[in-house]
Amino acid sequence: METLAEPMSPMTYERTYGGNRAFHNFFNDFSHIQDPNLRRRLALSEIDKIPFGLYHVRAVIVAGIGFFLDSYDIFAINLVTTLLGVVFWQGAPSDAINGYGGNHGELPTSVSQALKTSTSAGIVIGQVVFGWLADKYGRRKMYGVELGIILVSTLSCCLVSASQAVSFTGLMTFWRVMMGIGIGGDYPLSSVITSEFAPTRWRGAMMAAVFSMQGIGQLFAAIVGLIVTTSFGDIFKNAPDLANCDYDCQTAADRCWRIIIGVGAVPAVFALYYRITIPETPRYTFEVAKDVEKAAADIKAYMASQSEGEVDEIKQARMKKVASPALAIPSASWRDAYEYFTQWKNGKVLVGTTLSWFFLDFAFYGLTLNNSLILQAVGYAGGTSLHAMLHNSAVGTIILVVAGSLPGYWTSVVLIDTIGRKPLQILGFSILTIIFGVLGFRYYQLSEGSLLALYVVANYFFNFGPNTTTFIIPGECYPTRYRSTGHGISAAMGKVGAIVAQVISIPLLRKGAPPNCEGRDCSPWIDKLMQIFALFMFLGLLVSFFNPRNEGLYFGGACGIIEKPKKWWNPFGGGRPAGFMYPRSTQGGFGGGRVGIMTSPVLAAQNADSRKRRFWARSHQEKHAGRSDSTSSTTNMTSTTMEETIGTAAVPPRWGAGWGRIERGGQPVGMENIRLHDVGHLLVD
Repeated sequence: METLAEPMSPMTYERTYGGNRAFHNFFNDFSHIQDPNLRRRLALSEIDKIPFGLYHVRAVIVAGIGFFLDSYDIFAINLVTTLLGVVFWQGAPSDAINGYGGNHGELPTSVSQALKTSTSAGIVIGQVVFGWLADKYGRRKMYGVELGIILVSTLSCCLVSASQAVSFTGLMTFWRVMMGIGIGGDYPLSSVITSEFAPTRWRGAMMAAVFSMQGIGQLFAAIVGLIVTTSFGDIFKNAPDLANCDYDCQTAADRCWRIIIGVGAVPAVFALYYRITIPETPRYTFEVAKDVEKAAADIKAYMASQSEGEVDEIKQARMKKVASPALAIPSASWRDAYEYFTQWKNGKVLVGTTLSWFFLDFAFYGLTLNNSLILQAVGYAGGTSLHAMLHNSAVGTIILVVAGSLPGYWTSVVLIDTIGRKPLQILGFSILTIIFGVLGFRYYQLSEGSLLALYVVANYFFNFGPNTTTFIIPGECYPTRYRSTGHGISAAMGKVGAIVAQVISIPLLRKGAPPNCEGRDCSPWIDKLMQIFALFMFLGLLVSFFNPRNEGLYFGGACGIIEKPKKWWNPFGGGRPAGFMYPRSTQGGFGGGRVGIMTSPVLAAQNADSRKRRFWARSHQEKHAGRSDSTSSTTNMTSTTMEETIGTAAVPPRWGAGWGRIERGGQPVGMENIRLHDVGHLLVD
């Protein structure tokens, strides 16, 4: 008996395009193996074997650029709104022309709400649309598109100006919506791509590191604002307040806000190459995309600079027919999605991930998008001159980020895989409920130092808690065919909470403020806002119990990704019984017996010989019992035909590549020639 054979024929190779120094294409490493389930296990096991190194750092940076831009663009608007008021709404009400001016250098409340909520509205659209597109057409195809949208819209925001035909507010709102669509698409894509490329033991830390780029983006926005303010400081110091900014001051402010927004597009340029050349994630390639022939044709077309490859439709249909039933994973469909999410064990996860993100973002963005007002209320953003206001706002933001946000992000990176996602989220919501309760009910009894300390601690537990875990959990707990969609829906609910927070918080913070006020007197309703935040944190704590615990779990076992509900008559509660993974082979009318997944090839061959002998014995008895010599020629012809049928149908099983698995079907193989797939080359490295 031949124990080792040559690897499978190159005709069975299924290679896909893509791969760079940041993302390795694991699919191609095992494209020579015939069985799709075995190839899937081998390729995915390679991900867990790679030690943490520069490869993972590059992947985190490339995926995190989107969150850097997200945070930078969103939080830079805090500084930009002050400058926009000086540039476009300068002068007394009698000086208003075509809707501009006449507000004493302050941005109207309605315009401020439009600019801040427009990005969140676009993010909601991008999260849902790109989440679905990534599951429908693949992660790789969508990953460069959303970054391109961010680049174009960011640069367009820098060039917006007022005109008689189109208002500045309308143009700026439009491009911020477009920017939000690109940023929203980055949420599900970066989360899912990172989780599907990351080894199980480092998955939580890598996803938390990607999300921590938000803190770096927020810090970078404040630093850029501080640098620009200092650069134009001599001009801004000549403006005693917002209402008295001369021509030179307005020109400097106009340049200043355009620079702040434009700098945010620079990091995206460096990440664009890796986004475009990223390979498809191995999990999506195996579990969702099963059209091997089309992938190979598109590769050849790409190498020949063609737009689309030509596929032999007959060969393509044959490969789909063979590969799709062999994979023990259902395909995505509306019916399958309904059956999956209507099961309470799966539906409650969707409820937990969506509502917890909604309650979190209501408080998180209600505070962070109004950092300048919060700092002013606690006395750390004072000053009447334009320079003092911009300088103190930037410095105050840097203090809050360095003291609370960044430590919270990186504590999550270190401890997320040790403590776990669900316990960390419950802990964070619990502490935030207490903090906002104290701020809400004891606000006027606390000193400014105490208020700032509690605000910093709240920022820390936002990020060392639900702000990080609400991003990680949806990227792990859904099956591959719905992972990006589930994450997009969950994240979209969060941004709906951010929009609601902006609609409520901006008017509430300014309600009842007396003219020429200072400090906390400018926000008399801030204690009521903190009480609302405390309520939402408590609700987030309750819905967090619906979330699963995914730390250390292989994707196939998390949240019922592969397993379907057990039938009432199935006595095997622990899984499928051996040998029942595949249907019987009925090729040519000869039914072959099921073969156990750990059956020896020698025993399988002996069983096949025994079945053939019993079949021939019955045929011999029937032939000599009721037939005459005159029909012997017909009988011989029938026997010959039957022998040919058996030779092609009763194919002995073949041993899987080192996984103790028997394969059925394929080319006819003699009993003395059971061949083992070559696994020696897999052990060389």
